[in-house]
Amino acid sequence: MLKDITIGQYFPGKSVLHRLDPRVKIILTFLYIVVLFAASNPLGLLIGIFFLIVAYGVSRVPPRMILKSLKPVLPIILFTTLLNVFFIEGEILWHWAFLTITKEGVATAVIMSVRIACLIAGTSLLTYTTSPIALTDGLERLMGPLKKIRFPVHELAMMMTIALRFIPTLIEETDKIMSAQKARGADMESGGLMQRAKALVPVLIPLFVSAFRRADELAMAMECRCYRGGEGRTRMKQLHVGGVDAVCTLFVLLCLAGVIAVNLYAPPLF
Repeated sequence: MLKDITIGQYFPGKSVLHRLDPRVKIILTFLYIVVLFAASNPLGLLIGIFFLIVAYGVSRVPPRMILKSLKPVLPIILFTTLLNVFFIEGEILWHWAFLTITKEGVATAVIMSVRIACLIAGTSLLTYTTSPIALTDGLERLMGPLKKIRFPVHELAMMMTIALRFIPTLIEETDKIMSAQKARGADMESGGLMQRAKALVPVLIPLFVSAFRRADELAMAMECRCYRGGEGRTRMKQLHVGGVDAVCTLFVLLCLAGVIAVNLYAPPLF
């Protein structure tokens, strides 16, 4: 399961999405989230799914990464599906004791499950196609106006990106520690909930030690390179919005307009 967590991973490439301005990609990610939550019927969700398929095809990110990004949230999707299936009132399809399945519940469960899956897969594409440095620059430039009220924009963007960057590293470190503990005879898969929680203590302690050591090494490396914050800092790569960025933005806006039109003119779901 740990190896299936792909949050924060970056896949180098030369596709159109890789070359997009990071500011544009962050804005388009938020617009895509709006598209998903604005869709109130299956036809609107189909537009969101179509956009996701096109985006992954253009990015050339392996399709298996979609499944890997969804594996960790499968319990959440399943729990949401069960809640909607059994607890939404409407036309009864099946009833037994206190359990009732309704037509509206099934429809809502499908829409919510697809929405969550598309949300995870779509937002994961941002980190798949954007390097941590570019993501930091994009966040800092987008939040630039907040500097006028003395908001620590650069520090916040740096902390967010470093945290995102170290997620894969900590997951890999956790996997190594768990493998080492199992090789020494540790049993982490049997027993009740409390026993499994106690079995994780030998994993958490070395993990925290490793995380603090990496943080100290990173701070030392930044100090050795005379890092003093964002004031007066220059960038090797300047951010520029080009024609491709405008075309991609127009495509997402058309998807959003299509969802709104479907909501207004398509027949209601129930």
